[in-house]
Amino acid sequence: MTDRRTELAGNLAKVEERIAAACAAAGRAREEVTLIVVTKTYPADDVRILSELGVRQVAENRDQDAAPKHAECADLPLEWHFVGQLQTNKVRSVVGYADVVQSVDRDRLVTALSKEAVRAGREIGCLIQVALDAGAGGRGERGGIAPAGIGELADLIADAPGLRLDGLMTVAPLTGEYAGRERAAFERLMDLSTDLRRAHPAATMVSAGMSADLEEAVAAGATHVRVGSAVLGVRARLG
Repeated sequence: MTDRRTELAGNLAKVEERIAAACAAAGRAREEVTLIVVTKTYPADDVRILSELGVRQVAENRDQDAAPKHAECADLPLEWHFVGQLQTNKVRSVVGYADVVQSVDRDRLVTALSKEAVRAGREIGCLIQVALDAGAGGRGERGGIAPAGIGELADLIADAPGLRLDGLMTVAPLTGEYAGRERAAFERLMDLSTDLRRAHPAATMVSAGMSADLEEAVAAGATHVRVGSAVLGVRARLG
């Protein structure tokens, strides 16, 4: 356990240095960017160590892994983000532990999240997942809606009981005009965020960038970066 703590502390320090350097290069204050550590596939013991090292925000993408892990770590002062594609039959479980769902991309999911949030007496933060590889009315290869659908979905979330519209999220696309152009993709997301905030001024969160491209996300203006392997390394899947 001591060796793992040393490993995670070292990795976390390196990621912190990268974020700080990217902020300095972009003329931004370090406090403008929040690190979310993506703990998917890693055990609850790692989450506990990260909490001891000062991490306060973690992310998961599979309910079957996240629910029991959260239960083991319920005593920790953490904010939990759900970042994976979410099926409606998993919504009740996810609402039980997630503080923010970053992958909201369709009306039916909003309805389900609202129903379960009200039932649980919770307020769930929602990010609209934007697919920059989607056609005008389609969905992205990794989930998300086309930019043209943001306004309508945002209004639906904002009006839904139990939900709070926090902003936008994207994953750098593997296909389409932004493939291999992470900085351009994230700049496009920032433009979409500016448009969104005209109608919903409180929706200021912009989640973009992962281990390989966090610098591009910070340069573009992202408020949150989601980093997994650079902190935790590459390990076998749970179960």
